[in-house]
Amino acid sequence: MSATVPHLPPAQAQALAAAYDAATAKSRLRGLGVAVVIGALVLLAGWFAEVRPAALKNIGHFTDYLAKTIPTISAETPRADIVAWYWDLKTWARLLGETLLMAYLGTLLGAVGGFILCFLASANLVRSRTVLFVTRRYLEFCRTVPDIVFALIFVFAFGLGPIPGVLAIAIHTTGALGKLFAEVVENIDMKPVEGLAASGASWMQRVRFGVVPQVLSNFASYGLLRFEINVRGAGVLGFVGAGGIGQEFLTAIRNFYYTDVSAMLLMIIATVIIIDLATEHVRHRLLFGGQHP
Repeated sequence: MSATVPHLPPAQAQALAAAYDAATAKSRLRGLGVAVVIGALVLLAGWFAEVRPAALKNIGHFTDYLAKTIPTISAETPRADIVAWYWDLKTWARLLGETLLMAYLGTLLGAVGGFILCFLASANLVRSRTVLFVTRRYLEFCRTVPDIVFALIFVFAFGLGPIPGVLAIAIHTTGALGKLFAEVVENIDMKPVEGLAASGASWMQRVRFGVVPQVLSNFASYGLLRFEINVRGAGVLGFVGAGGIGQEFLTAIRNFYYTDVSAMLLMIIATVIIIDLATEHVRHRLLFGGQHP
């Protein structure tokens, strides 16, 4: 059985074609206008921020510095050269382990804080505008202030060591994860929550049995992602004396110990790669049952 495509009358087809052309032209004009506005804003931002593209001609200084950090490993004595390159491996490994523990503990404390506060920052669970406003502003404060600023303040308060780093990471993570967790909660299916409310469940019971089962896998995924970020951040916090390998790394940079810089940098990069692969595997198991999307 053959199907035929009906032909429109020429006048109607011409009108539809004209309407399509007009809509297409209007869409293209709108897109061009958006592109012009974005371009103008980029130019204005660069002008006010005093961004000078001509400075990129000095990119050679960057490559020269990297070249100095690469040690010479001869074919005759490669083992001895590598041993000399990582001459203080035990100290660096200990400091890198301290950095990982700082990131882990700070992420754990921050995740707990974000988990508790996210429900109070969700508009679909809390009707009080005052509670919403106060909770959201507090989370904004925690994630807006850079963690290195928190670390510097805690160094003055508690002295040098990993404790300021852990506290700084915990506060910043609370703000970041609290925001992400709240967005997940606001996108849940409210039918189970409404059913629990109709049966007389308290607010805590509605959250425990109606909300948490829906969001727990996403919470874990965001928490693992934040741990990856905090491992990188914990390495920088040592610049202000907040523990970890960052302080040793900064000392090597300031004293122009070029090969020490590359040795520690490669250790940090390798550690982050391993953590990324491990957490990616865990996230896929949580979200997709062990199968890649």
